[in-house]
Amino acid sequence: MEKKKAIVIGSGVAGLASALRLAKKGMEVQVFEANDFFGGKINSVVSEGGFRFDRGPSIFTAPHYIKELYDLCDEDFENFEMVDFGKSFNYFFNDGTRLKLSTNKREIIEELSSKLNEDPSTISDYLTKAKKNYESIIPLFVEKSLHKWKTLLGSKFFKALINIPKYKLTRTMNEENTKTFKNPKTVQIFNRFASYNGSDPFKAPAMLNMICHMEMNLPLYFPKKGMFQITEAIYNLCLKQKVKFHFNEKVSKINLEEGRVTGVTTNKETYNSDIVFSNMDVSFTYEKLLTNESHPQKILDQPRSSSAVVFYWGIDKEFAELSLHNLLFTDDYKKEFNGVFDLNETQEDPSIYINITSKYVEGDAPRGKENWFTMINAPINIDQDWEKESQRIRAMLVKKINKVLKTDIEKHIVSEKVMNPEFIENTYSCKGGSIYGNASNNKYAAFLRHPNFSKKIKGLYFVGVSVHPGGGIPLALNSAKIATEIMSKDFRLN
Repeated sequence: MEKKKAIVIGSGVAGLASALRLAKKGMEVQVFEANDFFGGKINSVVSEGGFRFDRGPSIFTAPHYIKELYDLCDEDFENFEMVDFGKSFNYFFNDGTRLKLSTNKREIIEELSSKLNEDPSTISDYLTKAKKNYESIIPLFVEKSLHKWKTLLGSKFFKALINIPKYKLTRTMNEENTKTFKNPKTVQIFNRFASYNGSDPFKAPAMLNMICHMEMNLPLYFPKKGMFQITEAIYNLCLKQKVKFHFNEKVSKINLEEGRVTGVTTNKETYNSDIVFSNMDVSFTYEKLLTNESHPQKILDQPRSSSAVVFYWGIDKEFAELSLHNLLFTDDYKKEFNGVFDLNETQEDPSIYINITSKYVEGDAPRGKENWFTMINAPINIDQDWEKESQRIRAMLVKKINKVLKTDIEKHIVSEKVMNPEFIENTYSCKGGSIYGNASNNKYAAFLRHPNFSKKIKGLYFVGVSVHPGGGIPLALNSAKIATEIMSKDFRLN
């Protein structure tokens, strides 16, 4: 029997996972990538002087979703080397307050109670609640389709609906955290978890406070070769399954006939297939590849997540007070998010995230030096002058880092590369440079993401951060699993 043909558009982590799962279904799989590299936002950049940087995501949680792919291929997950470094974030405040949080609940409670005068039982109860909410919601809202009647009619979904009042959907993250904690700094720490999916804690529902569970109740890991190891590993699994990759070949159209896909047209030629998976931003999939088809405008018009400006700095010294994950907080978090989401501009004194993989990855920086991934949340691209804006932001970053770390960082920067929302939009086909697709800035956001399948076009499926279940590596991997399961039922495959 002739194998069914599947085409995957884009080789981000969800595209790679989709290709692997489709190949394991016995399909002939081809992946088309507009760039000359795989991995999407999870790729590497090297600058002069021997500094290597992970280009995009830097926080690694829920490795069991990657283990699933290894198990699917009967490969030993022990070959995916990673470390549980036992630490979470170093937090720095403008008034000199510093906190070092671990991934140990007892140690977190001790640090927040001793330095921020929070009640230990309050912290303990909060983390316990986050754990319970996470464990009851994730299997349903993340690992299943919310757009299939089987899910909506299941007993677990009704149980979740009954428990919705517990999740405080009518309150924002900030409202719930302000009510819970007495120190504004503690509130700020827990509000930070909205940035996991590019949302605004002053608008996002309190249910998202459960995200802290992934960082404070569970281990945080780091791949021994850096985050790029994740996509490299899945890519190599794909090669073993005979997936064919076409790099520098941009898809220009998804071809249809009588309401079903027939293949794609690229900048080189036309390819036939029974099934198409798009890992491209769902908005761009419709706007650029399905120009003659009706668009689900209500979904596509939802507020976009934040973007980012990142400076990749080679630093000629080591900073002992910094670890893998570091955050220098602004004094006015509300003003920062208001700028990003409402004013479309970066405010003075932004919060700065500094990721330094050379703390754990030998070779990411020369001996005695560090590779700084220096990032701020930024508004999406609406035709700002990003070259000019990036220089303004750079000056703000240097000023703030100098003040908080009591240094002169400028004289230690020996190499530099920059990434801004315009670059993100053009390189990764993310509309507006939005990193996570839609933001979760209202209580219905989970239900307003595009499904992992087309309701009108047979054989068309959607994966990645811009569709259900949302942003972040674990959710992107789950989108591939959900879409493949739906496709299998649609085409009656095992």
